[in-house]
Amino acid sequence: MEPKIKRLEETKLVGKSVKMSFATNRTFELWRNFMPEESIIKNRISDDLYSVEIFENSLFFKKFTPEKEFQKWAAVKVSDFETVPAGMDKLIIPEGVYAVFFYKGKASKVTEKYQYIFKIWFPNSEYELDDRPHFSLMGKKYKNEDPDSEEELWFPVRKK
Repeated sequence: MEPKIKRLEETKLVGKSVKMSFATNRTFELWRNFMPEESIIKNRISDDLYSVEIFENSLFFKKFTPEKEFQKWAAVKVSDFETVPAGMDKLIIPEGVYAVFFYKGKASKVTEKYQYIFKIWFPNSEYELDDRPHFSLMGKKYKNEDPDSEEELWFPVRKK
């Protein structure tokens, strides 16, 4: 259950985004609109998919309400922004330190992992959330609702 602490280099992404809240979850809609077009993205570095959340600031979860909005992205990593397909945008995840948690299981059950991270791990760790994007890295072993699906959950952190 312990994360790996990793330094992420600046990461360039191309994809689509929507404003949403946990109460008005539009994740399915976002990915349904992105996946048919993801293959046209040029300068792609890997087959990994990025599900990125950009919250107003690190206090988002301290004063949490399910109706509070954030920006969610469906994206892929690129080497540069020379060609960005029409209808897509670019996003830069700044360099920084992340707590990286491994998750295996159905995507719909990841809430239990998040509860552990926010209610147990963060309060008992030497880290707190930083004001940078959060993301899930979904590679070849990601299978959505398959119990053997695997992904990495990346949380931006700084020392308390």
